[in-house]
Amino acid sequence: MKLAIGYHVQDGPWGGGNAFARSLADAAATRGDTVVYDLADPDIDLILMTDPRAHSPNISFGPGAILRYLTLRNPRAVVVHRINECDERKGTRRMNGLLSRANYAADHTVLIASWLKDLAVWRNEAPHSVILNGADTRIFRPDPANDWDGTSSLKLVTHHWGGNRLKGFDIYETLDRLIDDPAWRGRLAFSYVGNLPQGVPLAHSRTVAPLSGAPLAAEIASHHVYVTGSVNEPAGMHHVEGALCGLPLLFRRSGALPEYCSDFGFGFDDAEGFVAALKRMFDEYPRLRAKMPEYANTATRMCGQYLELFDDLLARRDEIVAHRRLWRSPWLVLRNQIPF
Repeated sequence: MKLAIGYHVQDGPWGGGNAFARSLADAAATRGDTVVYDLADPDIDLILMTDPRAHSPNISFGPGAILRYLTLRNPRAVVVHRINECDERKGTRRMNGLLSRANYAADHTVLIASWLKDLAVWRNEAPHSVILNGADTRIFRPDPANDWDGTSSLKLVTHHWGGNRLKGFDIYETLDRLIDDPAWRGRLAFSYVGNLPQGVPLAHSRTVAPLSGAPLAAEIASHHVYVTGSVNEPAGMHHVEGALCGLPLLFRRSGALPEYCSDFGFGFDDAEGFVAALKRMFDEYPRLRAKMPEYANTATRMCGQYLELFDDLLARRDEIVAHRRLWRSPWLVLRNQIPF
């Protein structure tokens, strides 16, 4: 199989989409597939669209280029659209429309969490799959030396590439205040890894510049509990990396987080609920820590599911191409040529 991934893989801390593209490219190459990152080759078998924003520096092609490729160069390529975004995650207004319009070019849609199926981000009559994100267990793994002893300060951590407030900063600010509260003083510590929104100092917490790879994994694994307050998270990778480092989870019951986290920690809905979940964590940490090796959202599992899907689609290529009707809506074909 010759696989085209619409992403320029970056070195350093570039967020979950970058980690996904790197993992999938490595898995495909390991089994002998050819991976390319543009549409220059005339004999691509499968095209994976990762983002409709083709003007972004990390995106190598969008729906307009895909439709031109199918029309002018290779009508037998199969197109998969991976949807990992939505307006709800950052309070924006145009992402869902971009995704839904770009989805016109897809023969099959992959959603990275079940809750995305109910949003206006895709043509929901089209063939689709849900494949959960997974992280690399060669990098993200527990450090048994950092198991909490039950008496020292419980060390919490989170990490985000983006500094949008909806990443959970109401919760991180609450945690920062608790650290200095006489009732909690000496019982908690909190590290924030990544970019902070302007005007959020987290005065009583430890802040660390964005990290990736082994340094990020080592930082996470040096803590006891992973916390994510992200609102309407499409799925993300941060909590997956925390869980694979062996950290029990405190997570907001929002977006994809319950699907990824429910069996491995305690959920909350707001700051008051977070404090209640935190109290439970103090009581039940040993049980949850012992359960973390069961967390199954690994890169190996994720990539295996993608490659199995790609193989199935290519086995049915003739049927898919015959039913495609690429010009069923000339307006959408033309509209997708405008890169915004």
